[in-house]
Amino acid sequence: MATMNISLPDPMKTWVEECVHSGRYANSSDYIRDLIRQDHVRLEQLRQALIEGENSGQSTGLDIKAFIANKKKSLSL
Repeated sequence: MATMNISLPDPMKTWVEECVHSGRYANSSDYIRDLIRQDHVRLEQLRQALIEGENSGQSTGLDIKAFIANKKKSLSL
């Protein structure tokens, strides 16, 4: 496994240490690896959402007056 050194401001370092001390992570490297995995998942979800949007067809214009009227009606204003 490769090694990478990073610098963190004190509050971030404290946060990582607190997460490790909570028992959820074995060490700070485990915490950082989990953050990177989560970032990969979020990026893939975003890519999928963009693909779905592109495949959903032509967009229609927004009727702002109708939108506001429907919003007011749903909020009972």
